[in-house]
Amino acid sequence: MSIGNTTENDINLLLFNATALSWNANTDLYVALHTADPGEGGSQTTSEATYTSYARVTVARSGAGWTVTGNVAENAALVQFPQCTGGSNTITYASIGTASSGAGQIIASGALSSSLAVSSGIQPQFAIGALTFTLD
Repeated sequence: MSIGNTTENDINLLLFNATALSWNANTDLYVALHTADPGEGGSQTTSEATYTSYARVTVARSGAGWTVTGNVAENAALVQFPQCTGGSNTITYASIGTASSGAGQIIASGALSSSLAVSSGIQPQFAIGALTFTLD
């Protein structure tokens, strides 16, 4: 799992300057799918999925959305993307970000354990606990 560069800066400012996170007021986070590594310097649109009907999924920034144990956070509910109605993508990465659309800040991203071929009729999803981010 990789933390985005802007988020790393936000965390340093929080820890060492008591500056609130730029996205602290967000009550939701947004899961995005990617066809390649968006990189630590990327945004939510970097290599983002483009299949027809694709949209980021809103997940509450709370215990209803995420289970946190030690340095591990995992989804507490099903994360289900819209069903593909056209086009195709091979999904290899997922990210958690700050925006429902556009070039939002990536908080963290990571490779999927196996790629996911998405084509018409396929609905990508992560079962409860399947989307795991570990901070080291």
